[in-house]
Amino acid sequence: MTDKFSFKEPSVLDYWRGIILRGRNVASYKFALAQTLLELRPAAGELIKIGELAPTFAKYITEHIQLSDKQGTSRSSKFLDACRDFNSEKITQNQLTELTIRYGFKNVIDAFHIIDDREVKRFYTDERKDNNGIRITDELSLLFDSEQLPNLSLEVDARWGLVETAWNLSVPRSVVAINYDVATEELFAVDRSRKRKSVTGVRGALNGYQEGRCFYCFTALQINGSDNLAPEVDHFFPHTLKSHKFNYIDGIWNLVLSCQNCNRGSGGKFAQLPTERLLRRLHERNESLMASERPLRETLMRQTGETAKSRESFLRNFYQDALKVILHRWQPEEKFDEFF
Repeated sequence: MTDKFSFKEPSVLDYWRGIILRGRNVASYKFALAQTLLELRPAAGELIKIGELAPTFAKYITEHIQLSDKQGTSRSSKFLDACRDFNSEKITQNQLTELTIRYGFKNVIDAFHIIDDREVKRFYTDERKDNNGIRITDELSLLFDSEQLPNLSLEVDARWGLVETAWNLSVPRSVVAINYDVATEELFAVDRSRKRKSVTGVRGALNGYQEGRCFYCFTALQINGSDNLAPEVDHFFPHTLKSHKFNYIDGIWNLVLSCQNCNRGSGGKFAQLPTERLLRRLHERNESLMASERPLRETLMRQTGETAKSRESFLRNFYQDALKVILHRWQPEEKFDEFF
């Protein structure tokens, strides 16, 4: 007899995405370290010296500073100042590496695995005191074996772009908003002067919250894949409702990633309304977005409600009104067990 209260343990992908999507962000160093590990791809048991991490780690920070100067909430940072000096050619690559070794890893090594003030499964152990480096665990090697590996760097960069945008907008948290451009499939924000700022591609921003799967049938997707493996951006409530004066149709709350077949293949959704069971799934996906620090949380609260109850009520009312216009409901063929 199957135990209905028996559950699978979180996978290494769950832990990794939890760190990237939900970990506390006071500086962008976590994202730079994640990108460094993904690029270097060390083996299980390997000791990586801090001096080996430093050039790649600094490379990611200097690249992002050129796009968005503010890379943390602290008023000053010797490491970030060194990155700025490198970009303005005041110091050399070797000097930047030395300053990165000295200042760049003070907090991020310990803080990387912290979610909600508690430590999760480790992708490395800290051996700076004895061996001046970090030791790679089996978990990181398992991550490298995942079919989702090609998506992970894009997910990190998308989350990084969202966080640094919130830091750099210079607007109160309560009015931070992320918008979607249907034509370019880019997320963008608007600053105090009403200037539009491109943030990141919507696929990278949403993929991790859907565990790299089609929202409807759970087929595995690849952000840069070809044919039906590439995710398509779909409006859960069809975009045609915009002409009927429905608000926030292009809001991130209404955007999901779909496989080509579910979106517009034979028997696909097109401009139909998904069934009520899928509405529940949308609500749960949006609550996952709420777990991320600014700016997605603030955007969702502004568009759909301050509390989980009010957001659920918003979706129910929206669905009831949309059904009167769309009339047709659609249910996908789910090919795999539910992933989220």
